[in-house]
Amino acid sequence: MPIEVTRLFDFPYYQLEKYNLKNAFTSKASGKWVTINTQEYINEANKISRGLLKLGIKPNDKVAVISSTNRTEWNICDIGVLQTGAQNVPIYPTISKEDYEYVLNHSEATYCFVSDIEVLEKINKIKDNTKLKAIYTFDTIKGEKNWQEVLDLGTDTSNQEELDQRKNNVKTDDLATLIYTSGTTGKPKGVMLSHKNIVSNVLSSYERVPLDYGNSKGLSFLPICHIFERMILYLYQYCGVSVYFAESIEKLSENAQEIKPNVMTAVPRLYEKIYDKIILKGETLKGIKKALFFWAVNLGLKYEPNGANGWWYEKQLGLARKLIFSKWQAALGGELKLMVSGSAALQPRLTKVFAAAGMPIMEGYGLTETSPVVTVNDQRNKGFKIGSVGKIITDVEVKIADNGEILVKGPNVMLGYYKDAEKSASVLKDGYFYTGDKGEIDSDGFLKITGRTKEMFKTSGGKYVVPPLLEGELKQSLFIEQVMVVGESEKMPAAIIQPNFEFLKDWISKKELKIGTSNAEMISSKIVIDRIQKEIDKCNKNFGKWEQIKRFELTSDVWSIDGGHLTPTMKMKRAIIKEIYNDLYEKIYRG
Repeated sequence: MPIEVTRLFDFPYYQLEKYNLKNAFTSKASGKWVTINTQEYINEANKISRGLLKLGIKPNDKVAVISSTNRTEWNICDIGVLQTGAQNVPIYPTISKEDYEYVLNHSEATYCFVSDIEVLEKINKIKDNTKLKAIYTFDTIKGEKNWQEVLDLGTDTSNQEELDQRKNNVKTDDLATLIYTSGTTGKPKGVMLSHKNIVSNVLSSYERVPLDYGNSKGLSFLPICHIFERMILYLYQYCGVSVYFAESIEKLSENAQEIKPNVMTAVPRLYEKIYDKIILKGETLKGIKKALFFWAVNLGLKYEPNGANGWWYEKQLGLARKLIFSKWQAALGGELKLMVSGSAALQPRLTKVFAAAGMPIMEGYGLTETSPVVTVNDQRNKGFKIGSVGKIITDVEVKIADNGEILVKGPNVMLGYYKDAEKSASVLKDGYFYTGDKGEIDSDGFLKITGRTKEMFKTSGGKYVVPPLLEGELKQSLFIEQVMVVGESEKMPAAIIQPNFEFLKDWISKKELKIGTSNAEMISSKIVIDRIQKEIDKCNKNFGKWEQIKRFELTSDVWSIDGGHLTPTMKMKRAIIKEIYNDLYEKIYRG
């Protein structure tokens, strides 16, 4: 009888029975790709489980796992922890030591696995204030406990019977993991997800994966501590996809050329960066090559699925793919059949141009609290609509409240927030999860996100403004890398902008302008300010007078995760950005 997957640790055993992959997981170590097969994956996970039992891990204990990059060890530890009936608490590597202390104490984690010296140093500063009994490192660090010690403990199989009993005692409705949302405001919330929550989400999402099961390669680089990438990795295991871990986002293109992946996932900001780099390269071309490049781009920007533009457009597209878009594909390995986007809104121009290039991005929608997928586009059977986040997946129900809020019901909806019944009750009502996002479902069943209830604000004149709509429009400009629209309870909307410094330097050089190219010099140049004003004016034409951006200020900083501007999934931390640039905010409204 085939294995039925009801708990997260069933996935490796299902893969062994159905696909038995030669390359289940592959990471780079000392410049070489190192692979383990499905059986080795299971063997190592069982060693971790037996080792943890010897360390005294009990059911419902919490084990933290923190890694700066995605790597094979994370997945082995994940299954190893879950098989004991304990819970895996993944933590973002880039948070402050204060947040580490909060999460470790709130979760009451007793053991911790960390990837490297940087993470370890942060943990060592606060470990005495926590309940941690030991910290194990994946990298070999002199004088520190290594995860190999737990594997060595588990080499002895004398407690395998106890482990089997523990596994048998884990039920599908049991808590599997606590995921602390990075949060754009306040302290992180511990989202309680059961085995069933995530397993059901994998099985329902499986129907939307148009891959050659058992023979495809996936490239993974989004933080695995985020539920989006973690669910995708379980999905890859279920589909028999060989997983390769990119060394870093900076080495993404290089790794893709080595691996030649068929599928990868990313957040919109990364697709924007890939697109901007391609356009910058196109700008350096000359003559007929440049003309052909931008002919193909402009053709791509008119793309519609299912041949809706007619035979003549499709004919031209075939030529553009051969002459221009094939080079885009080659930059990402040449075998990419599918890209998936989640976490924030994807600009329709990116959906169009990458689909035209033969590397379609299937945008989906979900939240940590929904494990995460609620809807996703699918190229097949007219299941792909630009500007939408796709159709609702099987077994999930979506209802639009009278105020436009998206409500979700289904086996993927979280158990609640850990140790916070009040907050749980505020978002879980009558079986529905209140997402805080606004949307509408069209006559074909596609969901469109129209805003976020928490991100909307009123000006002092009582008019509503939806910042993400303005920001999405502005970020289509090559001159603008990041933008945050402000103006709550103020007389008008305004914007704090981080220019695209790389593009600006190129633009200054081409125009032979007498402007210094340090960030500070560029943002104080009247020529640059006037040029960005043109982008603002262009954006404003698409909005009502009360929504239009009347003033803006530029920052010389590059907004980043480490700088505190962005969450690990590259969403803006609005309250923190406003605090960082309070002087610019005051200049706009009180200056």
